[in-house]
Amino acid sequence: MSEQQQSGPIVWSCIIAATCVLLFLMQQVLWLSVPFLVGIILYYMLLSPMQRLLRMGYSRNTAALVVGTGFLLVLLLAVLAAVTWIPAPSTAWHEQPAHLGDSVDASLASYTKGFVKRHLTDVLVAAAAWVPSLLLAPFLTFFFLRDGRRFKRFLARAVPNAFFEKTLYLLHEVDQTARRYFHGMLKLTIIDTLVLSVGLWAIGLQSALLLGFIAAVLAWVPYVGSIAGCLLVVLVASADAPDNNMMAYSAIFVFIAARLLDDFIFMPLTLGRSLRIHPLVTVLMIFIGGALAGVTGLMLVLPLLGVMMVIGETIGVLLTDQRLQARHRYARALRVKQASVDLK
Repeated sequence: MSEQQQSGPIVWSCIIAATCVLLFLMQQVLWLSVPFLVGIILYYMLLSPMQRLLRMGYSRNTAALVVGTGFLLVLLLAVLAAVTWIPAPSTAWHEQPAHLGDSVDASLASYTKGFVKRHLTDVLVAAAAWVPSLLLAPFLTFFFLRDGRRFKRFLARAVPNAFFEKTLYLLHEVDQTARRYFHGMLKLTIIDTLVLSVGLWAIGLQSALLLGFIAAVLAWVPYVGSIAGCLLVVLVASADAPDNNMMAYSAIFVFIAARLLDDFIFMPLTLGRSLRIHPLVTVLMIFIGGALAGVTGLMLVLPLLGVMMVIGETIGVLLTDQRLQARHRYARALRVKQASVDLK
């Protein structure tokens, strides 16, 4: 019988409680949680090419530097290509509110214009305040790549010999859990891109694939990202077809349908399955994370739950394995005997 099947209600209650406590604490240090999360995402994205360089004979410092520099160059080229390739809108941006009013509703356009005037400064100031914090992400990624194995060895040295094998298993499984989560995120992004692209193409919107991809990437921030992607597509739809009310409404319907499919089908089957968590637990923890820590909780609840699941199950095995406990007691008694042998 596997260790996961042996975990009972007490272990799982502790896992869920620890996950909720960590979500609350991370909400209090949001300035560090967000760059740490971004750094981990970049780490697992760049880990495979770095491992290839290591197998080719490069040192860890050189491999980390090459991979990090290459990623920044690719990111810069992608941004420049997107700016160059995306055509400029046929109408000036200051005319968009009127077009949006023709497509959706004149009162909505008026409200949006007033909202931007009132809150644009606050949004820009808040975004500028996050810049120093987000600059930590590339530094964290570099040191994760370069010193990750050293940190694992540092943790392993503090563990008694009787529990050494289980500790190595724990560190390995935590790493694999995080890797499975971000692979699940990649699968979810691909599925969202396909679903949104087909839906936007069906309603006659141009550049459906590009818009679907942008919206799927924005959806990495649950709910808030989906709303931003929906607003972007509605603005594009109103610019492409200012006299067609149904296109803007249809785009909103496509995003609502994609959101429902994400929450109740795609996310449990990709992220939940990649973390080996039951779909019911996945859905419930998503709502609990949002209630406890808002947007941060929605982003962090599943990877935290997966990591705490591995830690909780391993600790449960350590506390209930009589042979490991006996080995630890025997080793401790032997060290005491050896230390006091010349005192008699």
